[in-house]
Amino acid sequence: MAPPPAPLVDPRLRPGRELVADGRAMAGDWRLGRCLFLTAQGVPSEAAYKRRSAAEGRIMRHAHIGFRSVGRTVDAMAELTDAMARRGERIDRFGVTLDWTMGYPVDRRAGAVRGTGIVLTEPDDFARITNASPSACHFGDFMLGLPGALENTRAAIAAGATAIGNLGQYFTFRLPHWDDDVATTEATVTAIGLIAAQEADILVHSNLDDGFAGLFVDMASAVGMVIIEKHIVEDLIGANASFCFGHHFSHPLSRAAFQTAVARLTDTPGTMIFGNTVAYRSDAAANYASLASYLLADILALMRHPSGHAINPVPVTENERIPDVDEIRDAQLFAARLCEHASVHAATTDVEAIEALANTLVAGGQAFAMRALQGLAERGVDIADPAALMLAIRRMGPKRMEALFGAGAQAAARGSPLVPADWAEELNHMADDWAGAHRAQLAAGGGRAPKVIVGTTDVHEHGAYLVRRALEGAGVEVVDGGVAVDADVLVARARESGADVIAISTYNGIGLAYAREVIGLVAASGMTSPVVIGGKLNGIPDESNSGLPLDLTEEIRATGAIPCADLDDMLPVLLERTPQGASAD
Repeated sequence: MAPPPAPLVDPRLRPGRELVADGRAMAGDWRLGRCLFLTAQGVPSEAAYKRRSAAEGRIMRHAHIGFRSVGRTVDAMAELTDAMARRGERIDRFGVTLDWTMGYPVDRRAGAVRGTGIVLTEPDDFARITNASPSACHFGDFMLGLPGALENTRAAIAAGATAIGNLGQYFTFRLPHWDDDVATTEATVTAIGLIAAQEADILVHSNLDDGFAGLFVDMASAVGMVIIEKHIVEDLIGANASFCFGHHFSHPLSRAAFQTAVARLTDTPGTMIFGNTVAYRSDAAANYASLASYLLADILALMRHPSGHAINPVPVTENERIPDVDEIRDAQLFAARLCEHASVHAATTDVEAIEALANTLVAGGQAFAMRALQGLAERGVDIADPAALMLAIRRMGPKRMEALFGAGAQAAARGSPLVPADWAEELNHMADDWAGAHRAQLAAGGGRAPKVIVGTTDVHEHGAYLVRRALEGAGVEVVDGGVAVDADVLVARARESGADVIAISTYNGIGLAYAREVIGLVAASGMTSPVVIGGKLNGIPDESNSGLPLDLTEEIRATGAIPCADLDDMLPVLLERTPQGASAD
């Protein structure tokens, strides 16, 4: 069974004011360095560049590069810069895929299982990226919010980086075999203190979709977290909070209204609006329709409220593989032309509907933030201490926090969201349709429904959410195996609960290593429960010379685990484990 929640207050945690003071003191040795972007654009920071571009009416663009090799990443940035310049265009900022092992302190990284990203350690490593092109460099995931936050932040600042994240990960991410959330909190608050002490405006980036906002079922609660995170970063520490969102916002109205709400509540430029990648479910030709759908909504929203966010034209092959340079270039050119067309579409949008929904989100978000801060104070949390407040929020978790302080908790019908989140509505429909189609089949023969334990290898919960809801709707008993759960803990919980099937949801390119470990532990324990695994079943083989992830479905199958591309692939396993149940045929 899952352990009881940790207390919201921990006496081991140093006062936030001391941590911030330590970070500020480090600014004497760690100052913002120069880089090609700052020199070429003649600005002290990306925030200044964003303000200038927004005033000019420019729709900025963000490109993400996912290669594992630093050399190939640097070459790709230079190649894309040249290709766009030949067309009279430019990419305003580049993001790179950093490996999750960077979240550990430097001395713990070597022994950790690598993901699919690159590893940067020293300032010179970061400087190779910041000097690869005259575009701003965004260092997002696995920088802030994790135990290696201070080392990462110092190196990035020295290399001239002025957008550092991802604070959203602090509240949700857990690294394998690391449970010291006090050390994680202290490292993060100290790092933000160092950022606050810099003369230039360095953006403390938070991807809301990676934090609680990606798990709340009410968009108003997500707006509430914007208010709370802004309060922590700006009011309690003195830095500049910058937000992005978009992965799980699929409806054009909700994207536009959320951007409008955030723009009203913040005056620091946003980093970017991520592409709605969950909409990519087909081949490249069909995915262009999804690309146009979300980009047009974002462009028009930024024309109305120039919040400094860059748009993110995700290559249409993203759902198949990490895009190559020519695919990134094509998506950028597509976005450039769409910006030209957008102005004539402005008259076709229902601005009143967007503003009305934004009003609801702002009011609901403000009420959520007020209730949350008051409720935490009533539970003994020093809400004037940034470290204590962050740790309490992290330990409370999104489900408990929304249940206590969300709009649904205040409604007559408890649990009713003020503005339902797009991702939850979409997954609910998918799960309910599947459950309705297979409920009778799983109940055939009158046998006991199988018991399935569902756990995730990392913080990405949406796949597990879909599986849990679908199985429960079909009459299957589901045990919560945990989020970002270590393999030995998952197997122990499976044995303790008497699970008939172990289901794993994975995303970060570690599926093969995780499957091997689980299969070995299951065998050693004498259990006979089959192990199914779904999600991103990719990884970078040790012998790879391309740096690109490959599909490892067959390698995972060879471990004895059963790869599942969708819920239908899991169905035969469920039927086989249903006493007196129907056959898979």
